[in-house]
Amino acid sequence: MKKFTVRTNHKLLLCFRFNLTPSGSASMLVERGRKSQTRAAATMSVTAAASGFVVLLLTVTVVQCENGWDVSYTSTEICAVRGSTVDITCTYTYPSTFNNHDTTVQETFWFIKESNGIYVDLRTDPEYSGRVENLCGNNTCTLRISNLRESDSALYKFRFTTNQPTGSLTGSAGVTLSVTDPQLQVHVRRSTANPSSTWTELTCHSRCQLPDHLSYVWYNNNKPVGRKKYFHLRHFNAEDSYHCAIEGQERFPSPTLYYPSDAPKPPSVSVSPSGEIMEGSSLTLTCSSDANPAAKYTWYKRSGDKQVQHLSEETQFVLSSIRSSDSGEYYCTAENELGRSSAKIFITVTYAPKPPSVSVSPSGEIMEGSSVTLTCSSDANPAAKYTWYKENRALLQGPEGVYHLSSISSGDSGVYSCKSENQYGRINSTSLHLDVQYAPKPPSVSVSPSGEIMEGSSVTLTCSSDANPAANYTWYKENEDSPTASGQIFTITNITAEHGGKYQCEAQNTHGRSNTTLHLTVGAGKLVIIMNIIRLTLVVVLVPVLVWTLWTRMKKTLSLKSEVNEAVEMIESHNCPEYENDAAAAQTEDTEEQEDLV
Repeated sequence: MKKFTVRTNHKLLLCFRFNLTPSGSASMLVERGRKSQTRAAATMSVTAAASGFVVLLLTVTVVQCENGWDVSYTSTEICAVRGSTVDITCTYTYPSTFNNHDTTVQETFWFIKESNGIYVDLRTDPEYSGRVENLCGNNTCTLRISNLRESDSALYKFRFTTNQPTGSLTGSAGVTLSVTDPQLQVHVRRSTANPSSTWTELTCHSRCQLPDHLSYVWYNNNKPVGRKKYFHLRHFNAEDSYHCAIEGQERFPSPTLYYPSDAPKPPSVSVSPSGEIMEGSSLTLTCSSDANPAAKYTWYKRSGDKQVQHLSEETQFVLSSIRSSDSGEYYCTAENELGRSSAKIFITVTYAPKPPSVSVSPSGEIMEGSSVTLTCSSDANPAAKYTWYKENRALLQGPEGVYHLSSISSGDSGVYSCKSENQYGRINSTSLHLDVQYAPKPPSVSVSPSGEIMEGSSVTLTCSSDANPAANYTWYKENEDSPTASGQIFTITNITAEHGGKYQCEAQNTHGRSNTTLHLTVGAGKLVIIMNIIRLTLVVVLVPVLVWTLWTRMKKTLSLKSEVNEAVEMIESHNCPEYENDAAAAQTEDTEEQEDLV
């Protein structure tokens, strides 16, 4: 199916689809957003001048578009002979009224050149001067080009303009004109129904299809003998030769046909050596055909994208040191002036696996708990079987080469590889490192040195956690807002009792955090014990001594006081007033003495 597009200045979009029918004609559908229910049929014809001819390749049926704007061509491809005259015809339609205004056509012309919206009318093109006519009538226009040249091969388009502000339309599909020599050949057909019959039919054939109304000239030994496309012979004598030409184009005759003559029969194709074709071996393809005159051979290869590669013009084509890429469809053609025939063969090269490619899906960072698929693929014929390994331990074997890890864990990290093998060999892939990311596990905390922690000593706290990527560590002390330290190792020198308490280690990375608590108990040091013993000794020894000293002095004081009292009493008992002052003075003296003792 071929698709073409037609646009107007008022953004009307026309889509042409050509469907080839079994008879060789074509139907064309024209759409504008949606199909109109109005259909019009157009009969396409091509006329030729007496001195030349044209060939119609496509006949089209037109479905008229919505609003009536339309350009359709009688054909999309025309083949014509150099020096002849060709007619290229199209029909166009437009609405009789548009936007409440009557529509009239102001200009019609054909062009092959356009630049920035400027179209060059062929009638003004110096290269076509005196050779073109635009014959229009009843909404049909025919471009007639005479004295065709090979340079006239081009894409021709028709355009018309109206009095409407946006009423211009170009048939953008266009018509491709190919101008060439007739390239005539004589085709031979012999009777087979009656073995005793010897009649032969000669046909004047051109690769550029010719219309039926053309006249031909047949020559027998260079003398004109007929004027039809077909020439019948009752006998084909050994001394006879025939060729044909188109009347008016006698300067382009067909190759001469000699007796006996046959177009090439379908070739036979052989492969040597036969059997399995291994990579690295040599292979010879041979093409042969029964033909007279002898056929010329051409070898081709058709690749997967349908492109054809020309290989050789010899009967044999040799593939030395064949490669896997040489697999595919090969065909040869056998051709002489009477015709052409071809045959094909498929070549399949077997080979050991190529180095495998490995991939991880999804790509990027792999998080613990996610699903991961490892894929191994290798070019091999026959297809390879695959085995997945993790650090030389086989995991999975099969034809798919796919290893699936659901809910992946940190233990799945490691180096993976795969092996590809068939009956012709095996090969290992490059290593694939699987790095599973995860948040820190609960940390473990250790104290060094172990055992009782004494004041004045040094203590090292170490925190470790399994994490990927590696964790960062922070230390906290109970009842303190800011971190105490950072890093995996926390050292306390000259420790005191105040350093005792609960410590928390927190491990953190981009995927999460975890913590553990440690209780640190600090005991008294040796110096402290000695000082306490000394203090206790002083208390135990000095206190009794002090008590005894105080007791002795108090005893002495009490004794003196007793003696004074006795003296006073004796004086009072004798009633000696003159001693009252003396007694008072003695009492005062005793009191001062007691105070001194105290």
